[in-house]
Amino acid sequence: MIDRNVTSGLRLLIAIGLLFACGSSALAHKPSDSYLRINAGEETLSVEWDISIKDLDYVIGLDTDNNGEITWGEVKAQQSAIVEHALNRLSLTADGTPCDLRFTKMLVSNHSDGAYVVLDLQSDSPGQIEQLKVDYSLFFEVDPTHRGLVLLRNGDSELTRVICYNDPPLEIMTAETGFAQTLKHYIREGVWHIWIGYDHILFLVSLLLPAVLIGFGEPTESGKRWEPVEKFNPAFRNILKIVTVFTIAHSITLWLAVMGYVSLPSWIVEAVIAFSIVVTACNNLYPILPIKGWAFAFVFGLVHGFGFANVLVDLGLSSMTLGVSLLGFNIGVELGQLAIVVVVMPLIWSIRNTQTYRYGVFCAGSLLIAVLAGIWTIERVSDVVILPIG
Repeated sequence: MIDRNVTSGLRLLIAIGLLFACGSSALAHKPSDSYLRINAGEETLSVEWDISIKDLDYVIGLDTDNNGEITWGEVKAQQSAIVEHALNRLSLTADGTPCDLRFTKMLVSNHSDGAYVVLDLQSDSPGQIEQLKVDYSLFFEVDPTHRGLVLLRNGDSELTRVICYNDPPLEIMTAETGFAQTLKHYIREGVWHIWIGYDHILFLVSLLLPAVLIGFGEPTESGKRWEPVEKFNPAFRNILKIVTVFTIAHSITLWLAVMGYVSLPSWIVEAVIAFSIVVTACNNLYPILPIKGWAFAFVFGLVHGFGFANVLVDLGLSSMTLGVSLLGFNIGVELGQLAIVVVVMPLIWSIRNTQTYRYGVFCAGSLLIAVLAGIWTIERVSDVVILPIG
């Protein structure tokens, strides 16, 4: 009969493997986004739509001379194809009446992750509306991780939503453009940000793995570098502290970046996030750094906070809406992390005394995480694709 603890350990490893296998629905870096700003409350309904030139090049082929650089001339030459591709994947219905969106002009805007075309769309639909339906499917056929970030401006009020693959058409009541709705929405986004982010999950798992062990640095007389902790409550409180410290650090840099006090290129942030996972996982195997788990969480949480800031900045929210969004998002991040802790902690606690946990989960798991994160670091620094995920 297979020992129950061994079975539990194998299940944990399988779960980690499945996590990596679910590449089509999870993210390890800034995802493909487009920004849909819908202006209501005026005489007519209008739309500004920012679409990444890099994404358009993938589906349309803008780099006609294949020199690796896309010029404004190449983009302009494909203007008709860009507009046709975009408008075939967006429809608006205002108060039950379809909006006839007309393309008027195309501009270029720089976002944190590169250049975007800006499509200006006008309609004859009245701007004073009560209900708006957004049917959006841009890039979903080639990239299920793509997101449509919607900002609805209705007079002085704003409302933001995120449209993901397989979401039903978005239906918005303009009367709901209040802060309570925005707070609720971004709490959900914060939770989702943690649950679908490989890098955040692996960083958290790297911190969780040693939570049920006590490290001694050099091997003891028994040859063991780590010993299982004896009591659950102190270990659980310690991991709660780690998670909360990570959220605090994450919140600090998220706020600094969104307010414009600190700005870092997206690729640097993403590369450092991946490298932080490498360091944390390696420190599990060779704990030589003079800081503890919560200090790790704070230092690298500062870096992870930049990861979502670019999205909020690029969306162009007003300061009040931005503040509510930040609050809701950080609450969601904390809740998302706590949910993972509640699931993982009892499991690793139950098998902490076994060789399976010490070598099969803790050592092998830390090594696997370090290798994966190392590959992501290389990918993000050199802008090459090595793994189909990440």
